[in-house]
Amino acid sequence: MDDNNTILFELDGHVARITLNRPKVYNSFNREMALSLQARLDACRDDPQVRAIYLTGAGKAFSAGQDLQEVIAEDGPEMTTILTEHYNPIILRIREIEKPVIAAVNGVAAGAGANIALACDIVVAAESASFIQAFSKIGLIPDSGGTFFLPRLIGFQKASALMMLGDKVSANEAERLGMIYKYYEDEDFAEQSMALARTLSLMPTKGLGYTKRALNRSADNSLEGQLTVEDELQTAAGQTDDYREGVNAFLEKRKPVFQGK
Repeated sequence: MDDNNTILFELDGHVARITLNRPKVYNSFNREMALSLQARLDACRDDPQVRAIYLTGAGKAFSAGQDLQEVIAEDGPEMTTILTEHYNPIILRIREIEKPVIAAVNGVAAGAGANIALACDIVVAAESASFIQAFSKIGLIPDSGGTFFLPRLIGFQKASALMMLGDKVSANEAERLGMIYKYYEDEDFAEQSMALARTLSLMPTKGLGYTKRALNRSADNSLEGQLTVEDELQTAAGQTDDYREGVNAFLEKRKPVFQGK
């Protein structure tokens, strides 16, 4: 799947830990890493043992975005190839997998690296991490879903300014803006972020997946249409084993043991 180990994978209980692993270039994406990440996400989607996905970076960075050395190489991919074959499929996979995907931003997340993180269901960051919409610095526009997700997270005016000016946003500021869920002190980051992923992996996976589907559909739905979506998905959730376990545990005054079914 990945002869050069640009993606590392580990199954920790029901948490699939995926690590972007090109630390010498701040985990910037080349074609191999992009395709390998897609393959890993597909495997996680199809594996019933995986009930949460934890995406992070090796070394000092989460991801610096696109490896520009690949772009300028004589045999490098065209821009349209990078988007349609590398990044867009990653973003769509993250949103379509009906399991929680946690972005654990351990360092700088720039360009496509930032927007891949923001496409995840829950984003947490180390205190020293930062987010940069770096595209304007080289005359490009934000891609990888950035123009979709960032305005919805922090509002049009802030998103427009950050994208045009390319300001660096600290983890503290990102939390204040609502760009991320929360940040942790650096020394606690690895432990706390994995604890969050483990908690999600033991929750009712089907219900979390239906929640994600409902949120996806809310992006362009009317209120009436979204109420219909909620009716449809709540009915499906009410037929799951985990719903029955949750109700029984409540009535029996015990902690539920969900199986993700």
